[in-house]
Amino acid sequence: MEKDKNHFVLVHGACHGAWCWYKVVTILRGEGHKVSVLDMAASGIHPKRAEELNSLAEYNEPLIEFMASLPQKEKVILVGHSMGGINISLAMEMFPHKIAVAVFVTAFMPGPNLNLVTISQQYNEQVESHMDTEFVYNNGQEKSPTSLLLGPKDLTLATYLVRPVPLFDESGLLMNTALSEEKYGSVRRVYVVCDKDNVLKEKQFQRWLIKNNPPDEVELMYNADHMVMFSKPRELCSCLVMISQRYH
Repeated sequence: MEKDKNHFVLVHGACHGAWCWYKVVTILRGEGHKVSVLDMAASGIHPKRAEELNSLAEYNEPLIEFMASLPQKEKVILVGHSMGGINISLAMEMFPHKIAVAVFVTAFMPGPNLNLVTISQQYNEQVESHMDTEFVYNNGQEKSPTSLLLGPKDLTLATYLVRPVPLFDESGLLMNTALSEEKYGSVRRVYVVCDKDNVLKEKQFQRWLIKNNPPDEVELMYNADHMVMFSKPRELCSCLVMISQRYH
């Protein structure tokens, strides 16, 4: 691979899959970059179902297996969108030596001093409504939902191939998700703010994450909504390439 070309690993958010990156993949590969896209467990065309998953670790297995398969000396640009920020954070803790930079695109960004329970509480406070989100109860027996499916009235989301994403209680959120300064903290981080995001709102959530877990850099994409890979794919690609060049 040429010196100025990079290997981007793209991780989707809740209810989506590798397919949501199709515009970004086409553009980056057209510029000569290597791009890998993955379906998390029970997402996209992955065979498991949401109700079969018991922990975030199980949901994240495809990414962990992929990172483990990379050559020891290869470093990737690891990109997480929305809930995908949790996935890449867990990978940063396990494979810091294989990541040139981690990019959080309007994403959840836990850290050594900011756990997932606290982030979930902040997210719930900034959500005015769940629009037409459908909460799924396994066999109708649970008092609390086990998964959710984002509805089609949310115009920032795609209307096909979406699948329910598992919901985990506090014990499930904290299990095997501790992040350390030594490992996670050794990976350089960039946060990409999308100022028109109505799902993870800029002031109430994105800026709160940045304040409570400061990254190395912050990039701002103007007039960008939550599904920025659909609405502004070329601008997002330019941003990712620019970041990769600084942290090559």
